Amino acid sequence: MILIWVALALAIGVPIAAAAASEQLAWRGPLYILAGFAGIVALGLVLVQPLLIGGYLPGFPAYRGRRAHHWIGGALVAAIVIHVAGLWITSPPDMIDALTFSSPTPFSPFGVTAMWAIFAVALLAALRRRLGLRPRTWRFIHMPLAIVIVAGSVVHCLLIEGTMETISKAALCALVLAATVKAMVDLQVWRKRRTLRGESTAPQ
Repeated sequence: MILIWVALALAIGVPIAAAAASEQLAWRGPLYILAGFAGIVALGLVLVQPLLIGGYLPGFPAYRGRRAHHWIGGALVAAIVIHVAGLWITSPPDMIDALTFSSPTPFSPFGVTAMWAIFAVALLAALRRRLGLRPRTWRFIHMPLAIVIVAGSVVHCLLIEGTMETISKAALCALVLAATVKAMVDLQVWRKRRTLRGESTAPQ
């Protein structure tokens, strides 16, 4: 149990520590550095989300995992807001180009797409009861958006040549992909089994 938490801490902490030791920080202002590290933290939170919803973290069974998933989602939104706001303040023209999908940098559209998907999930989650979204409908909407978030975030991170160290960055991205795929596969299998049990026990 402890090893799982240690592995998670290392998966997120090592890339942050490696970025903190980057020589490129000497040429960056405090606000730009804050925005950059907010982006790294956001990617770490993207890793935590499937681990929670899949029930892989000790001490977080299904119900507690879902509640923690909601709270981590809020923290993810906050990290993205800090990331974007910091970059906007330090370089408004670059952010305008990124948000309008006219930036020459190849990583920008992937990050912006993931950002809007995160905001969409957060908004729908907040309005879920008012909209009367049933669990099946919510999963039908949430799953594709989650795929966009993960894929966009990973590609965005891998394409950036910045303060993050290459190997630890690639390892974190690989873990995000692996955790997401495993959670989606396991949850689909679990639901299929539940459906089959319901069908087998239903009166003929």
